[in-house]
Amino acid sequence: MEIKNGTKVLITGGASGIGRLMGQMVLQKGAELMIWDISQKNLDETIALLSPIGKVSGYRVDVSDVDQIVAAAALVREKHGVPDILINNAGIVVGKLFQDHSITDITRTMDINVNAPMFVALQFLPDMISRKSGRLCNISSSAGLLSNPRMSVYCASKWAVTGWSDSVRIEMQQLKTNVHVTTVMPYYINTGMFEGVRSSVIPILKPEKAARKIIRGIECNKVFVKMPLIVQLTRLFQGLLPRFLFDWVAGNLFGIYKTMDHFEGRKGQEVV
Repeated sequence: MEIKNGTKVLITGGASGIGRLMGQMVLQKGAELMIWDISQKNLDETIALLSPIGKVSGYRVDVSDVDQIVAAAALVREKHGVPDILINNAGIVVGKLFQDHSITDITRTMDINVNAPMFVALQFLPDMISRKSGRLCNISSSAGLLSNPRMSVYCASKWAVTGWSDSVRIEMQQLKTNVHVTTVMPYYINTGMFEGVRSSVIPILKPEKAARKIIRGIECNKVFVKMPLIVQLTRLFQGLLPRFLFDWVAGNLFGIYKTMDHFEGRKGQEVV
C-alpha cells in the first residue's frame, strides 16, 4: 500500500520514539496523521513539531482502558473516517525477574501490549473488510521469537502479539479481504524505552533506520519486518541447534541473555 496524499494513518503511542518518527515520515509522504498517546505533554510537543509538515491530529488515550479505546475510535471515525493504515505501536516493558513482578506489572503489560492492539484493531478492521482495503501493522519484537531473562512478561506479551497478528493475516488472506497485516519484530531500538540495556555483539537499532524499515515494509506489503538480519535467522537456529547449544550461542556467543542485567527503562512513559 503506497502512502500518498490523502492516506489516513493512525499510530498508537505516536507521540515519542519510533511512533513519532513514523508519523513524521508518513506526513512527508502526504498522509493525514492521527496520533493516540497517553501523554498529553508529548502529544502537544509532537503536534507542534509535525504540524508544519502536514495534517496531524492528537488524542489522549490510555490504551489499557478499553472504554477509552472505543470512545477515541468513534471520534476518529466521526472526524476522519476509517484509517487506511493502523499502526499498533504503543507498548511498555517491565524489566525484572519474574518473581519480582507485581500483579499490576503483569496485568498492565498484557493490557497494553496484547489486549490493546486487539481492541484497537477490532474498532477498525470490520470497516476495512467492508470496503476491501486497509493495512494493519503490529509492532511486536524479537522478544516475540526469543526467550530472555528479566523480560519474561514482556516476552509473553510479544509472543502473543506475534501469534495473534499473523493469524489475522492468514484470516484476511483466506477471506480475500484485501486487508493486509504486517508484523514487526525488531531487536532493541535506542528510543529510551530500553535505557540501560547493553548489547555488545548485536548493535542496538537506530530509531530513524527502524522507522524507515517499518514504513517501507508497510508500503511493500511485507508479512514480517525483522531487524537486524540475525533476527531473521532466529527460528532457523532454534530448529537446527539442540536447546543447550542454542542457549550457549545466544547467551555466551551473542550475550543476549545478559542484555537486561543493567536495564533502567524510560521513566514515566509508556510508549515504544
